[in-house]
Amino acid sequence: MVYTANRYFIINKPYNMVSQFVSPDKVGLLKDIPFIFPEGIHAIGRLDNHSEGLLILTTNKKVTKLLFESKVPHKRTYLVQVRDVVTEDNLKLLQTGVTIRVKGGGFYTTSPCEVMIVDKPINLYHRENEFKEGLPNTWLTITLTEGKFHQVRKMTDAVRHRCKRLIRLSIEDLALNNLQPGEVKEIEERTFFEQLKINCVP
Repeated sequence: MVYTANRYFIINKPYNMVSQFVSPDKVGLLKDIPFIFPEGIHAIGRLDNHSEGLLILTTNKKVTKLLFESKVPHKRTYLVQVRDVVTEDNLKLLQTGVTIRVKGGGFYTTSPCEVMIVDKPINLYHRENEFKEGLPNTWLTITLTEGKFHQVRKMTDAVRHRCKRLIRLSIEDLALNNLQPGEVKEIEERTFFEQLKINCVP
């Protein structure tokens, strides 16, 4: 048997694209990105079709367990635009924990996390169906280590601020930086694991 080294990529997943190469639905797919990925590639830590930003693709099947099923939490940071002006009281609620509904119909109180009000980035790329300029809105950065289904959107909904745009900026030190929507960057294996702060495995 010939050993083939694993490969590691990050992309800036565009809006209105799912984190899959095949889907029965009529949606944008990763295979629509004009890049030749190696056989056996798959997405790690998927983003829904309305979310944008950092998505990991790799041929290494062990990464999901190491990164998202590990006892050691890993930080993920999101840039989030919400409707209306976030008050200090609501900001505090997001920081200390809000109750959201989770899969199965139960409820969960989110763990304390880092939430800050920020200015809209000056060079943020344009997206179709953007929130109309001039309407009251707030930009936040949210950094958390847990990942319930649609957690960030549910957190802002819980304080009555509908999420209008969600961009994953980084996972630990692996960052989106200036990568544009649909752009792909291959990462060397050692750098990939060092930036994610997990042990490198073959």
